[in-house]
Amino acid sequence: MLVRLLYVSQPTGPITTTVTTLILEKSVAYNKKENITGVLCQGSDLWIQVLEGERSQVNVLYARIMADRNHKNIELLSMEEITHRQFGQWSMALVYLSKDDPMVKMAHPEFDPYSASAKDAISILDELLKTGSPIVSNAS
Repeated sequence: MLVRLLYVSQPTGPITTTVTTLILEKSVAYNKKENITGVLCQGSDLWIQVLEGERSQVNVLYARIMADRNHKNIELLSMEEITHRQFGQWSMALVYLSKDDPMVKMAHPEFDPYSASAKDAISILDELLKTGSPIVSNAS
């Protein structure tokens, strides 16, 4: 059974290029092996992530994320059964979300991932992927 899991969290320390690179390298390798796809949206002091795959593999990965000391204030926004992957072309893509980004301010001035509906958060991630350039686009 395929599922899509969406969560938001905050980093426990500064988000540096080194931290981001390590996350992406580990994610791509692990996700390819476990047939998990998704997107990581990195913003100012927050992460929003979508994971798609078989329920058991996504649950194992989410448990690892919950135990990861690099995350705090982790909040599950949704977990739903799906018939197809929305982000299937990426073992893990990274997009940047900046509060100062004109597209985000104009199109979604009210966006707060901790209070947004899962539908709105997915829609914004999808829009960012279509209008931006994902950093990693490794197909699984």
